Amino acid sequence: SLLGGKGADLAEMTNLGIPVPPGFTISTEVCALYDPKKGAWPKGLTDEVEKNLNKLEKTMNLKFGDEENPLLVSVRSGAAISMPGMMDTVLNLGTNDLTIQGLIKKSGNERFAYDAYRRFIQMFGDVVMGINKNKFEKKLDERKKIKSVTLDTDLDAEDLKNVVEQYKSVYKENIGTDFPSNPREQLRLSINAVFRSWNNERAITYRKINKISDDLGTAVNIQAMVFGNMGNTSGTGVAFTRDPATGERRFFGEYLINAQGEDVVAGIRTPQEISTLENNMPKIYKQLAGIYKKLELHYRDMLDLEFTIENGVLYMLQTRTGKRTAAAAVKIATDMVKEKLIDKKTAVKRIKPEQLDQLLHPTIDPKAKVDVIAKGLPASPGAAVGEIVFTAERAIEMSEKGNKVVLVREETSPEDIGGMNVAQGILTARGGMTSHAAVVARGMGKCCVAGCSDIFVDEEKKEMRVKNLILKEGDFITINGSTGQVINGKVDLIQPEFAGDIVTILKWADDIRRLKKNLTRCSDIADADLE
Repeated sequence: SLLGGKGADLAEMTNLGIPVPPGFTISTEVCALYDPKKGAWPKGLTDEVEKNLNKLEKTMNLKFGDEENPLLVSVRSGAAISMPGMMDTVLNLGTNDLTIQGLIKKSGNERFAYDAYRRFIQMFGDVVMGINKNKFEKKLDERKKIKSVTLDTDLDAEDLKNVVEQYKSVYKENIGTDFPSNPREQLRLSINAVFRSWNNERAITYRKINKISDDLGTAVNIQAMVFGNMGNTSGTGVAFTRDPATGERRFFGEYLINAQGEDVVAGIRTPQEISTLENNMPKIYKQLAGIYKKLELHYRDMLDLEFTIENGVLYMLQTRTGKRTAAAAVKIATDMVKEKLIDKKTAVKRIKPEQLDQLLHPTIDPKAKVDVIAKGLPASPGAAVGEIVFTAERAIEMSEKGNKVVLVREETSPEDIGGMNVAQGILTARGGMTSHAAVVARGMGKCCVAGCSDIFVDEEKKEMRVKNLILKEGDFITINGSTGQVINGKVDLIQPEFAGDIVTILKWADDIRRLKKNLTRCSDIADADLE
């Protein structure tokens, strides 16, 4: 409650001897004391930040704002209860026209330095100053068209130098002043932005959906940057200690070579499965596998991990209790009892009451004839039938009229949380099994098919194209989150039945419960007519 989930778990990993980039945490108490109207900090905070920044400089043997030996930092949120993607983050902070020369000199990699710079300008412009990120993306896309390339990684140092100048112009056009070059000003404004993000619309919506108190506030974590975008010996990834969709006991996740963390969750590039890391970087994979096993044994729960590899060196950026489907929650809880990690009482408490409702979600009737038009990743199981909508706002509007909808997006972002909540299911053209759409859908118990590259989404025309087929807003589709299939039109669904691990959990609940008289046994539900 004081350090926030992220800060507390970073401290815990550090105490366990796990490689974590050094940093410090501003507590959740300050969030309540911060005045967003005046941008005023409580007395003493400026001195505390400066003192800990100096300590971080000594630990890293780097200097914040120095043109020869620069320290760059990340500024990240950290609520007491995990709210993935709902609040704000700024990476590569401390970059300017002088410090970038030090980055180039130290790394010997001009392309990396300008890649970090353009990312920082975009994140700062978007998160801190409220400039629509698409204005930056447009400039990047223009450069890729000029060079006839499709990926950011195909742009060289000169291209990215040009993009940096274009981004600065976007900033000045929208704000009216030059991009701030003073690292301490950048830091102060970014800390303020993280505090403000506690009360942004998507965070408020998420708290309302998940019944989280508005009074908790967020901590702010300031951490030395490590870089996954320094070339082919670097990368970044997101992983789970067990499969968050099924609960299967296997290391599950994705990573990208030569990338930073937001590239994985935003679905900008399609990542590789974590298992392939064993072939690409065997030493790193072995170290990562040892860490995830150690952490799961320590926390005795399924965990969500973020990591970065910088020039062949592994760093852990985060661990937290992993979001999982209801079916996965039941399997993980019962398996962990069998593995003697937790007791039966703990297992029952791990299953939230609303997750039992998720287990009643329908599946596609195996006898139904289906017209499969595309296939993506089975990101969150179940099935959904509905009218196609292309924006979160339209999803809300249609659902309020009683229509069932499937939200179709190029990729989802935290701003889509309201539309995701009312949709029957979510379909995205980009992103992987750890993308925003996948993680949030699993947490909500929504069916989701992600990274369906066969579809082209045109939000302006309100249509999606699959080869020669064009589907417009209001047309029906069916998605199967268990197989990744996208099906044209309506398909009959069937209701699931209670069986297996859920019956075990309900029997344990009967053994534990104290309210006995005249009550139906929980386990009898398995045989009851639920209607």
